[in-house]
Amino acid sequence: MTTQSQRPRTISAWIEVLDAVRMPAFAINHERAHQALRQSNSSIREIADRIQASPVLALSVMREANRTSGERVAPAESLEIALSRIGLKRTEELLLNIPSVQPADIPLPLRQIIVISQHASQQANGLFASRLARLWQEIHWGSLLLLSPMWPMVAAYPDIFQAWEERVLANGENAATVEMELLGVPLFRLCLAMAEHWNLPEWIIQSHRLLSSDRQMLVKALHIAKENEHPLEQQQHLDNDPELRRWLTHPGNTALMANGLAFAAHHSWGSPHTLRWQRLIALYLQVPLPELQQRVHQQAVINARNHPLPGPWQPAVGLLWPWNSRFQLPRKAQAQKAPPGDIESWRKHCAELLQSQTPYANRHQLAHAASQALLAGGLQRVLIMQPDALENRLTTLVASGFPVETSKFTLNGNQSPILRKLLEKPLKLRIDAKNSAQYSALLPGKLKALFNSDHLFMRSLGSNVSLLIITDQNGLPFSDARLQLCEKTLQCIDRAVANFSR
Repeated sequence: MTTQSQRPRTISAWIEVLDAVRMPAFAINHERAHQALRQSNSSIREIADRIQASPVLALSVMREANRTSGERVAPAESLEIALSRIGLKRTEELLLNIPSVQPADIPLPLRQIIVISQHASQQANGLFASRLARLWQEIHWGSLLLLSPMWPMVAAYPDIFQAWEERVLANGENAATVEMELLGVPLFRLCLAMAEHWNLPEWIIQSHRLLSSDRQMLVKALHIAKENEHPLEQQQHLDNDPELRRWLTHPGNTALMANGLAFAAHHSWGSPHTLRWQRLIALYLQVPLPELQQRVHQQAVINARNHPLPGPWQPAVGLLWPWNSRFQLPRKAQAQKAPPGDIESWRKHCAELLQSQTPYANRHQLAHAASQALLAGGLQRVLIMQPDALENRLTTLVASGFPVETSKFTLNGNQSPILRKLLEKPLKLRIDAKNSAQYSALLPGKLKALFNSDHLFMRSLGSNVSLLIITDQNGLPFSDARLQLCEKTLQCIDRAVANFSR
């Protein structure tokens, strides 16, 4: 990891460093773009389609076209214009200098910020492109590349994005203070300087100029947008301020609004920041807020389907969570080691569970003993639930490591395909960082909000499934030794359930 003392601390130093960063592209997109360039019958449109599948490749071509065009020529507003300017031979040479890497080998923060940019582009295309059909190219590329000045920074210093997420989104620290500490300069001033240096499309430069030094119009528009339940009053305010009305209706603001929404939704759908951008877009489009929110959610789902990249967080998954959920949470616990278990106590609990003559008078006693064995083995949170086939409901028998009110926690057995499978027959499911994106959408929102962990172990027990055990280490990953201990404990509990059933 790069230390803070090694990072640039001025805008000019940052530009020099970031200009030299060679960002990697996904191998499959890289190969498809090369194939299109090598085929003599490929049209500019077909080549552009292949290249734009990789935002990194597209940015490299746009940068090169605008770098060589000179000050007198307007920046290329689309990839087709950029390809026409530099030619196919230069494009092929350019792509050969871009590393071709498998997605899993690209730093997760870089994959994540590109997913945010793709989400912003999808929102812009879905919300604005049909209304402003003649400007769809500008809308697409302006929204996709608005955050591109950050991409090389995240590629070279992935810890910066992780620290920013942790401190600003999760811990609520002041963004300006964090940026000065991490970068030495305000983030949007740096983005503006990079956008001007790369000669990116004017909408991108205008957006960063507004965010870095000229927010007066944006603040006034957000204030009016807040009165979304009174559209006539909103219109009166705009009629009384022609300058603000002209600014608000400028099509270049679509890129800014789409990215503001995408970044806010990356943290929470129910946050004040997300609502603020939704209200502004509803004011811009002159549509009721509920209708706008429905459109926004649809575009988030479309984006997740179009870019099913493993690893990065997709805000569409959060639509299944409780509305006020926050998707980035403090990771301080992840830097700590899981507390050791009490092996002697664990052995005693397991010996009791393995008794052929069951010592338990009811299922509550058995569940309590099972919970104690798991806790002694080093697990920190244990939820043991009992299914009720008649009501298709799961009720809590034991909730260890949770607030007292969790004892009343219930789940609908039909609410989730994962729950249905676990309740059909005895099964186990281990969720970790590698498969959490795959399984997260299939878990009930209430359960995800309760555990809020990428590392989870679920096990259903009994020939007719009489218990469901869900446990974790308070968000920490399972070590191999801890995982083996958990498996052994669950085997003991399974034997105890069988003995109790007899």
